[in-house]
Amino acid sequence: MVSRRKGPLTAFRIADKRHPLFDGTGAALLGARWNSPGIRVIYGACSYAGAMLEKLAQSGRLGEIPKTHQSMRILIPESVEIEEISGEDVPGWNFPDLLKSRHYGDSWLQEKRTAVLVVPAVIAVEEKNILINPEHPDFPLITTSEPQDVIWDSRLFYPHN
Repeated sequence: MVSRRKGPLTAFRIADKRHPLFDGTGAALLGARWNSPGIRVIYGACSYAGAMLEKLAQSGRLGEIPKTHQSMRILIPESVEIEEISGEDVPGWNFPDLLKSRHYGDSWLQEKRTAVLVVPAVIAVEEKNILINPEHPDFPLITTSEPQDVIWDSRLFYPHN
């Protein structure tokens, strides 16, 4: 069921420090699950572990520990409205073709319904991800911590017994 609420909400983002960390241009380059190419959005996760899982799923490189990843804490204040959906609200959201999830996300972004959208995570059923609309009037109210280098455990990248 689609719901609306106010913050506060704390979320996390892990990204490559060689690119802007919090402007949405990365997602706009190729598109992602909830946005089509050319549409800016900032992705995050409701937990640090969720952010790590999402980044691991994107990298898919065994034997190569990323050296350029940084994390940041995202703080959404009480004054910012949040839309939250479940998988039942967008049937087919987790299909590989991305059509239904992109349609929902693109509409949410273009209509500027809220600054933040909480969505289910494909990788871990009990996790939630967030989308932040950098074009929403409330975007400047959202703050981040200073980026910190991510220290990856090598066991995540090298096969072991």
